Amino acid sequence: MYTSRKKIHKDKDAEPTEFEESVGQAIFDLETNSDLKSELKDLYINSAVQVDVAGNRKAVVIHIPYRLRKAYRKIHVRLVRELEKKFSGKDVVLITTRRIVRPPKKGSAVQRPRTRTLTAVHEAMLEDVVLPAEIVGKRTRYRLDGSKIMKMKAKNLIPKRRFCYEDFQRLPME
Repeated sequence: MYTSRKKIHKDKDAEPTEFEESVGQAIFDLETNSDLKSELKDLYINSAVQVDVAGNRKAVVIHIPYRLRKAYRKIHVRLVRELEKKFSGKDVVLITTRRIVRPPKKGSAVQRPRTRTLTAVHEAMLEDVVLPAEIVGKRTRYRLDGSKIMKMKAKNLIPKRRFCYEDFQRLPME
């Protein structure tokens, strides 16, 4: 029997939480009743978390596998719109699960790929958060007290999701 459990693939046979099952059920319902049926057939999620963002709002952060990111990007706008209808009053953010590899030790012949560095993973995560929009510029401002502020310019940002953009540092990575 095909159920919503097939839409959640956790690492090491971990049991999905109640919230992850509700997200899996929502995706399963979309697959059975909507025009997204053919696109959602082979797609699944890794995890889902509900977080508080500024302005007394909540966001649903759904982690998707790296291998399926292109398939999700094709249907991103329609999928997010339908999921926001199901989770009314909450912003839905799809983030690709990426791996950060520590720097190699001195004398090691193995080099780590640029895509697995901390900086590259965080930049890719920012692009995932603002996905329908395109980032056209970034600046990092260093203050005298040692703190950093990153300013970003983007085209076609969605104004109602402004709180998610501002609080993207607090969104869970994994």
